[in-house]
Amino acid sequence: MTFTITPHLNFDGQAREALSFYAAAFGTEAAIATYGQTGASDDPAWADRVVFGQVELPGGARVMAFDVWPGQPYDQGANASYVYLAATDDAELRSAWAGLAEGAEVRQPLGPSAWSPLAGQLRDQFGVVWAFDVPQQQS
Repeated sequence: MTFTITPHLNFDGQAREALSFYAAAFGTEAAIATYGQTGASDDPAWADRVVFGQVELPGGARVMAFDVWPGQPYDQGANASYVYLAATDDAELRSAWAGLAEGAEVRQPLGPSAWSPLAGQLRDQFGVVWAFDVPQQQS
């Protein structure tokens, strides 16, 4: 049996905007289904909110997101989770960093670190923390 772990980000009305931003950052498309399209809620105020959203990154990794269910409390919290993104080369990582950095708070500038030749961390414009690195070459 093989497992795949996919970060699933929760929003309160910003899921479509976030998914579109992530798709643009990685040069791909977002797949989005709304509460109205799926019949998941008959409340007209929820018709355009995202009940399922996904961005598939080059190489097959995914990021999923949705707008929390009607009546479900929403609290993004602080440092509750990070999306950890490892790349096989510097150019790949720099491209992802550049795409996500718009409007972001840089928490660790992209550069060499004690554990990686290239690492960094930012909180994007939607409050999601992304940790980046290129793994050390093993000898």
